[in-house]
Amino acid sequence: MPAIPPSDCDPLYRDGRHYDGLNDRFQDDLPFYRDLAVAAGGPVLELACGTGRLTIPLAQAGIDITGLDRSAGMLAHARAKAREAAVKVAWVRADARRFRLGRRFRLIFIPFNSLHHLHDRPSLEAFFACVRRHLAPGGRFLVDVFNPSLQVLTRPEGQVYPVGGYPDPDGQGSVEITETNVYDRATQVNRIKWRFAFSDGRPDVVDELNMRVFFPQELDALLVYNGFRLLEKWGGFDRQPFTSASAKQLVLCAAAPRRRTTGR
Repeated sequence: MPAIPPSDCDPLYRDGRHYDGLNDRFQDDLPFYRDLAVAAGGPVLELACGTGRLTIPLAQAGIDITGLDRSAGMLAHARAKAREAAVKVAWVRADARRFRLGRRFRLIFIPFNSLHHLHDRPSLEAFFACVRRHLAPGGRFLVDVFNPSLQVLTRPEGQVYPVGGYPDPDGQGSVEITETNVYDRATQVNRIKWRFAFSDGRPDVVDELNMRVFFPQELDALLVYNGFRLLEKWGGFDRQPFTSASAKQLVLCAAAPRRRTTGR
C-alpha cells in the first residue's frame, strides 16, 4: 500500500478549550448517536472523538464507549471533562488510519465531518481497513459528512466570511473566527484558513482547515469498494431520506461479505 501522508490538521486542534468554546453549542446530533448506540447493544467506538462532546454524554447514558483521537491536547481536555462528570471512558490516542485495539465493536462512527480530514486514497483505504478489522459480526459503521455546497466551493478567493465566536477560555474577552477558502478541483480539497481574532488585542492566529470534499455518489462508491454494504443514507439527524437539498450525508453501513477467491 502507498505511504500514508502526515495529517495537516494538527495545529487547529491543539487546544480543546477553544474547540469546545466554538462547538459545545452543537447538540442536535447527540440523540441520533445515542439511539444508534443503544440499538447496537454492545461496545461502541467513536473515531476522531475530540474533547468528548459526544463521547461523554453517551458514557453517561450507560454505553460502553471508547474514544479515539490523534490530538494529545484534545484528549487531555476530554479526560478532564470525563473526570469532572464522573464517567468512565476508554480514551485512546491514535491515528484513525493506523490503530489496533484488540477488540471489536458493535458500532463504529466518525462524526462531525471528521472524515473530511482524510484527503487521499491511501489514507481513506487505510482508514476503512481499520474500521473493518474492528467491526464485530453484525456491527454497524456510520459516516457523517457534508453534502457539498457549490455555493461555498465557488466563493471568490480572499473573500472573508464569519464562522462564529465564543468567550475566551482564559477569561481574556472574546474570540471571533472568520474564514477564507479556495477549492482545489484537482484534489477535491477545500483549502480553508481560519483566523482567530482576540478582543484583548493579542495577535491574530491563523490555522488551516483543509477538507476533502465527498460528492454523494463518490462517497457511496468509496464505501462499497472498501468492503461495506450500504444500509441507510439520511440527509439529517432526523433520519429523513437523503436528497440533493440535504445538508448532511449520514451513511449507515455493515461489512460486506468477503469475496472468495478460487484457484485453478
